[in-house]
Amino acid sequence: MEVILASAFSALIIAITVLSMIKVLMIAYKRKELTYRKFITYVTAAAMTGLIVASVLPFVYGKIYSLIT
Repeated sequence: MEVILASAFSALIIAITVLSMIKVLMIAYKRKELTYRKFITYVTAAAMTGLIVASVLPFVYGKIYSLIT
């Protein structure tokens, strides 16, 4: 139960972080500081990194909780 709660809250924080990064990248694209290709690349990289980290978290938290108890 603890692993699920910790993973859910951490995934929420990761999602908020990724959305904030996308907003920053959108601002940079609107100011013509990024090309369209770089914008798409950075958004995809941020989303995929967040997805990978969020999907690995339950296993990491499970290991940590098993070491503690």
